[in-house]
Amino acid sequence: MIDLTKQIEILRNGGVLLYPTDTIWGIGCDATNDEACQRITELKGRSDDKSFVLLADGFPMIERYIPEFPEVCYDLADFATKPLTIIYPNAKDLAPSVLANDGSVGIRITTDPVCLKLIRSIRKPLVSTSANLTGEPSPTEFADIHSKIKEGVDSIVEDRLTEKRLKASQIIKIGLGGEVKIIRK
Repeated sequence: MIDLTKQIEILRNGGVLLYPTDTIWGIGCDATNDEACQRITELKGRSDDKSFVLLADGFPMIERYIPEFPEVCYDLADFATKPLTIIYPNAKDLAPSVLANDGSVGIRITTDPVCLKLIRSIRKPLVSTSANLTGEPSPTEFADIHSKIKEGVDSIVEDRLTEKRLKASQIIKIGLGGEVKIIRK
C-alpha cells in the first residue's frame, strides 16, 4: 500500500483529494466539512443543489448518519453484484452541501484499500464525486481527467495511475417506508 500520510493530513485539515475508487476516479474530502465540499462544487462547476455520493467503510459508519436506518439495506448490499450506492432518507451530521434537497444522501460501502485507509484514518465518510467537470464524461483513466481538476485539488493519490477504472456504481433509493427505487443499473 502506498503512503497516504500526506493525504490523510490534507483531509483532516479540510483539503480536497483526487483519488482512484472502487469504481471511477473521484474527487473527495471529509463529508462533514461543508467548506471543503463547496470547493469541490466550485472546482467541478456544478450546481449547488446537486448532492454528492459518499464512501463509508461499513454499515456501522452509515448508521451514525442515518437515524432511521432501513433494514432492507443489509440485504441489498449482500445481494449486490457490483458496487452499490444506496440513497438513504433523512441524513444527519453531514455537510449540508452533500445532501439532496429532500435531506437524503447517497452512500456506498467501499472495498477499495486506498479509500478504506483514508476513511478509517479520518473516521468519517469521504465525498466521492466523479473527477470530471460538469457535463463531461466520468473519467475511467487518470489521463482522461481534465487539467483543471488535477490542478484544483490539494493532492493526488498517485496509485494505479495507468489502471483503467470500472464504470459508475449502481444507485438505489430507499424510501422512509423501506420502498426501493432503482435510479441507475
